[in-house]
Order: sequence, then C-alpha cells, then structure tokens
Amino acid sequence: MLTVPHGSVAAPIVMPHLLIIDDDREIRDLVALFLEREGFRVTTARDAREARRLFQSSEFDLIVLDLMMPGESGLDFMRWLRTESPLPVVMLTALAEDSDRISGLELGADDYLAKPFNPRELLARIRAVLRRSGERPTEASARFIHFAGWMLDPVRRRLLNPDGVEVALTGGEFELLTTLVERANRVLTRDMLLELLRGRQAGPFDRAIDVAISRLRRKLEDSGRQAQLIKTVRGGGYVLAAEVKRQ
Repeated sequence: MLTVPHGSVAAPIVMPHLLIIDDDREIRDLVALFLEREGFRVTTARDAREARRLFQSSEFDLIVLDLMMPGESGLDFMRWLRTESPLPVVMLTALAEDSDRISGLELGADDYLAKPFNPRELLARIRAVLRRSGERPTEASARFIHFAGWMLDPVRRRLLNPDGVEVALTGGEFELLTTLVERANRVLTRDMLLELLRGRQAGPFDRAIDVAISRLRRKLEDSGRQAQLIKTVRGGGYVLAAEVKRQ
C-alpha cells in the first residue's frame, strides 16, 4: 500500500483540460471518450456559441477546433479567441479545405489535422503542442535573448520591441521565433523547421511554416523602422539575420 509520510500531503495530479468543439456529435463523443481514456479531462461544445460560454466559465489547456461548423465557423471562433487568449489550438479540417487551413494558421493555430483522422495521431499532436507550450527553459537558456534591439524572455515567454513594448505572440509564434533565434545566421529549410517544431516531415503542399514565417515577419517589421530580420534563402529556407546575445 502506498503511504504518505506523516506531516506531508501528496500533491494532486492535475490532468490537462481539453475543449473539443465540433458540430458532429458522433465525432465529439468518440474523440472525448478516447482522450479521456488517455488521461485527459475533456469538455465538449457543439458550436462556437457554446464554446465561448464554456471558455468564460472554465480554464482549459488546449482547444481542438473543427473549422467547418454551421453558423459561426471555426475561423470566426479563432478570431475571437485570439483577442482573448493565446491558448493552444489544434484545428480539424476537411482534406479540401486548404485555404481555410492556411487562414487558421495565419490566425495563430498551433497545428492541424485533416479529416478523417486516426485518433492516435490527434493524441500525438495534442501531446506535442502541450509539451511545447509547457516546456520550461533550462538555466543556460533562461537569460534574456537580445537581437537587433529586440528582447526575448524565455521564462515569461515575452517579446519586447526596441522601444520596450511587448509584442503579443501566440504559442506557435513564440516557438518559431525561439527556434530561429537559437540558430541565428543559419539557414533552416521548411523540413528542418517542421521537424524542430512539430516533429513531422513537410508534405508537398504544406505551407504551415511559410504562413507562420509571414505572420511573424509582420510583427517584427516594427512599423517599417528596420530591415527585415527573417530572410528567405532561395531554394533553401529561412534565416534570422542578426547578432544574438544572452544576458
């Protein structure tokens, strides 16, 4: 029998709380059942309206969001969510929804999965996103990172522009910028970036990295006051062209 030493209290195990938003009841229930068996706490919503109500009354660690829903779409919900929180999002899309998938990534989704999907692949994506969003920097990497007047704070996961003003980043944007900064002045191909960020190979039409780079560039342009920091290498990939210092 497991006993707790006298005078001490066992710390409760807090399981990640997921919000599943999908208008298909069968998919909702099956995904929820599967994820609960894998140890997650799961709450479901049948549409964006119900999801907003649940979001305001509960705390979640990640959202699984279907983009194609009647009434208010998943993209509309994403636009609203990004005004409220940087909460990680894994999108569910139909195979033919290439433009919607790109729009979702532009709005700050962390990953996506095309329907029909294997629940175990969804589980792997969820765990990967949660792991990235919950990672804590080591002592060696916990110092402030300075580049071209900008400052990246790995502990508080903040980015400050040259004027000291915080620039809001989603979890995916922060991880992408950190990956580029840690490998400054080194060309990283799309495949390398996808492998570093998501642990998977890029498909022939996978524009996830291109979209994320474009979104991050807009935030780093700083109203056009300085040259582009993230440069495209023709036939190669992307490179953060700046001197990096840790303090």
